[in-house]
Formats: sequence, structure tokens, C-alpha cells
Amino acid sequence: MADDFELDTDDLKRRMDGTLANLRTEFGSLRTGRASASMLEPVMVDAYGSPTPINQVGTVNVPEPRMVTVNVWDKGLVGKVEKAIRESGLGINPQLNGTIIMLPIPELNEERRRDLTKVAGQYAEGARVAIRNVRRDGMDKIKKADGLAEDEAKMWEAEVQEMTDTYIKRVDQALEDKQAEIMQV
Repeated sequence: MADDFELDTDDLKRRMDGTLANLRTEFGSLRTGRASASMLEPVMVDAYGSPTPINQVGTVNVPEPRMVTVNVWDKGLVGKVEKAIRESGLGINPQLNGTIIMLPIPELNEERRRDLTKVAGQYAEGARVAIRNVRRDGMDKIKKADGLAEDEAKMWEAEVQEMTDTYIKRVDQALEDKQAEIMQV
């Protein structure tokens, strides 16, 4: 009966937390003019016949604020790793030094910074949509609950809405922080 209805708010929170974690990962891949090992996460190397993440064929380090190095474990893969980085669209020109690939991070110009803030905004909007979808799922469960009293349904809906508002604010704050980081010269 309706007295037994209990919305799984932990599940909704877990899904919204997952969306935030995904947003942070996407933000980490945006180049801000500062070196970061996470900027190489989307790069896949054709190693041993299958696409492999770059951190599984070598060690990624950040020895200086404007330098990322990749120490490739297998000498035979150095060329493939260099090619994957060059073709990744990161705008970085790799330099070889034996099995170590050095990636100097150039300064970003003003136009590129503006473009990156727009991309960050798109990532944030995608996260907002995902959070709203979780909200919709929660609201649908409340509506489909048989015999749920109207005041109890309103109480659950208010809780789901409050949770949604909290997570949307977190997304907005993360976007604000990322845009400030990108625009920082």
C-alpha cells in the first residue's frame, strides 16, 4: 500500500553524483594552458591490435607546469603513441627523447580560451540535462505509486526537487570555477 512507499533517494543521489564525477572528468580533459596528466586520458593508442588508453602503455608525468612527459614502456610503441597524441586534436606537438615523449604545453590565446569556456559550458549543460533526467525518473516513480496520499506525494516531490536544485548549483559552481581557470592568464 501507500504506507509502504519509500523513494530510493540514495539511488537518485548516486546517479547525480555520477553525473558530477563525469563532468569533472570532462573538465579535466580541457586544456587550460597548464599541464595536466588528465588531458591525455581521451587519447587512445593502437597498441597490440586494439585501442589502448595512453596510461596503459607508458607512465604519464607532469615534471613542470607547462610540460607533460610520457615514458613509453615498449620501444616499439613510441611511434604509435606519438602519432596518437599528434592526431588527438589536443593541439600539442610531441617531441621525442628516446622512449620519453615530451609534450610542451603552449600558452593559450584569448580566442582559444573563449572557445574552451564555450565547450565547458556545453559539458555543464549536458550534466544539467542528465540531472534533470534523474529528477524526472524520481518524479515518475512518485506519480506511479499506488494510493499515495497527495500531501505525501508533494513531500517526496519537494525532496526530489530540493536534491535536484542542490546538484544543479554544484554543476554551476564547477562551471564557474573551470571558466575562471581557463580565462586565467
